[in-house]
Amino acid sequence: MPILDIKHVTTYRYSRQVSFGQHRMMLLPRDDGNQKVLAYELQITPEPIRIDWSRDAFDNHVATAQFDQRAEELSFVSKVRLDHAPANFRASDIDPSASRYPFTYSANDRTALNGYLRLPASRRTIDRWSEQFLANDNSANLYDLLVDMTRTIKQTIKHESRHEEGIQDPVQTLSLASGSCRDVAVLMIAALRSRGLAARFVSGYVHLIDYDEDDKDEDDIAGGNTHAWVQVYVPGPGWVDFDPAAGVTENHTLIRVATVQDPREAVPLQGTWYGSPSDHLAMNVAVRVRAQEVSSNRDW
Repeated sequence: MPILDIKHVTTYRYSRQVSFGQHRMMLLPRDDGNQKVLAYELQITPEPIRIDWSRDAFDNHVATAQFDQRAEELSFVSKVRLDHAPANFRASDIDPSASRYPFTYSANDRTALNGYLRLPASRRTIDRWSEQFLANDNSANLYDLLVDMTRTIKQTIKHESRHEEGIQDPVQTLSLASGSCRDVAVLMIAALRSRGLAARFVSGYVHLIDYDEDDKDEDDIAGGNTHAWVQVYVPGPGWVDFDPAAGVTENHTLIRVATVQDPREAVPLQGTWYGSPSDHLAMNVAVRVRAQEVSSNRDW
């Protein structure tokens, strides 16, 4: 059971001193299932006059900072020590009532999952794409359906780093046969919801030790990066992680920060500043994820 040290640094640079409005942060990982936060530290420069912590409707940690200083640089350094227990997904984990698709969620589950079952736009195109995972009678072994869809997205859609805001429409991702981790996550969510399977968007970190070199973004440092993937609600194990950008059906490299219905609800850091548009010079993001033995007392 590895202990992970995660350091996430975001720096905004300006050509002259500017003032700052409220900034909203989703940087603290969730305490749920197979991960537990052992220690956390948030350093912001210039120092804010106030930081408020809360939980959103999905039980994600949210921090908001207020500022009264002007500066040429604004930096956020988030450091967390996390107890992370890898979890495997096996066909035998699935409740027998759901081992074959299609199946029906229980009445209680369906009430709780309603927001994760909303049908996507352009459903016809998405359904045509997902037909490849079904038999002629539109049935499938549920385990095979989920694993095959995850791996097929990895094999057929080229991973591209895209740091600008926004997410491609799933039909556009299919047409281009390329997209970022956010784009392919949204595609898989749309395909699953259209078929009546509850799915949600996950934002967090990935430990890149087990990733292919081609999957790394240019600004990855020391084996880590921000990342997005999918969770599917499977009767039996509950919410299960699937990473279509890597074709991975286990959580061994995944660290959850936020789980949401819509990716716009999981922006890691957003805020306002006051000055001329030309004052903004750059934004830099760097993530480091290091694994250590449980007995290690190394400082972070």
